[in-house]
Amino acid sequence: MLVREWMSTGLITISPEASLFEAAKVMKEHNIRRLPVVDATGLLQGILSDRDLKEASPSKATTLDAHERYYLFNELTVGDSMTRKVITVTKEDTVERAAVLMLEHKISGLPVMENGRPVGVLTLDDVARMLTVITGAYRGGTQFAFNLEDRPGSIKEVVDVVRRHGGRLVSLLSVYENAEEGTRKVYLRVAEMPGPRMKALIQDLERDFPLLYLERDGHAQV
Repeated sequence: MLVREWMSTGLITISPEASLFEAAKVMKEHNIRRLPVVDATGLLQGILSDRDLKEASPSKATTLDAHERYYLFNELTVGDSMTRKVITVTKEDTVERAAVLMLEHKISGLPVMENGRPVGVLTLDDVARMLTVITGAYRGGTQFAFNLEDRPGSIKEVVDVVRRHGGRLVSLLSVYENAEEGTRKVYLRVAEMPGPRMKALIQDLERDFPLLYLERDGHAQV
């Protein structure tokens, strides 16, 4: 899945000349944690995060009184405190690659670039939103988790049973992480079915395949 399908647009930016006080006010008003910093032509110069603001804020343990702390914070500019080396992605990058970058660099959002200019942002919230879509979580139904042999045709055998009972697949995922050697974990979500048909499907799947659990309404049944 591509970043352009999941990124947040309507990007809010700030100039390097703006004060940190102004930047903090913008973040609070729009409930955001990072501001791309752009010059007069819209080219990216850096990024200012809530972490940068905290590091730049005068400590309350100093001998400065409240008025002096406020004055100092208002005198510092975004350019003084922003992070200049910015990790970015493009609209044509995959969300998976973006998620890897966020994990590797321990950041929660990435500016999305086009021709040197930020056109959006992809955050961990957007990645979580994508996860709920690809797993079909909002579509309800029942998810079945299996530990299947890692061989051609093993997933098809399960799908054939679902179809034989008139089930409709909502999503299908396969992963190797935390699976025993020679196996892989497979997750199938099946749309709602009449009670008797679902009961018969569950019985057949439990009998013929290593079913780890089934999930309904967010609760696993082992």
